[in-house]
Amino acid sequence: MAIVVVGGHSRNVGKTSVVAGLIAAMPERAWLAVKITQYGHGICSANGEPCDCVTADHASAITEERDRSGETDTSRFLVAGAKKVLWVRTQQGFLAEAMPKLRQHLAAARDVIIESNSVMRFVRPDLYVVVLDPENEDFKNSAREFLDRADALLLHKSEGTQWKQVSLKPVIAKPSFVIEPPRYVTPELVEFVQQKLASMQKA
Repeated sequence: MAIVVVGGHSRNVGKTSVVAGLIAAMPERAWLAVKITQYGHGICSANGEPCDCVTADHASAITEERDRSGETDTSRFLVAGAKKVLWVRTQQGFLAEAMPKLRQHLAAARDVIIESNSVMRFVRPDLYVVVLDPENEDFKNSAREFLDRADALLLHKSEGTQWKQVSLKPVIAKPSFVIEPPRYVTPELVEFVQQKLASMQKA
């Protein structure tokens, strides 16, 4: 089984586009695509709606995406060619509660691609790619925590950086690919991912 994790330092930097692009670029793989969303206080993990619930059964939820309209992130994964798509929703800090059920799905899959940083606490992927936009000043703690484990960086083309007290020294020697939206996945990136996964399978 091959596992690819796509993370990013903030929202709206193109993580979903990278996942969809890699799925479409490698149709030979039977992808199980997973999007992980962690909600803050007052949002129910069962349905993503405002909620005051505090019961354990609302701490996490996993649903299979079947809509092929392409109007949601998980629907885009299906449209791109994923064999199966799951949306994992948890309260902030409760991803561990969802992992036993998620691991069952992962164990049954041949190829897995996950959009998340926090899942790095629980899985050791064959490849971890991080999307970075220097003009977006927000930098999640989860992205900082696992940045040094990145196998490659996808860097938005920019004229400067808005980051404060963020150093890329831990990954300065890692492979990097410059991206210019709306094209998030380049042939060079696809070749890198294919070679990386092929080498893992031979090992």
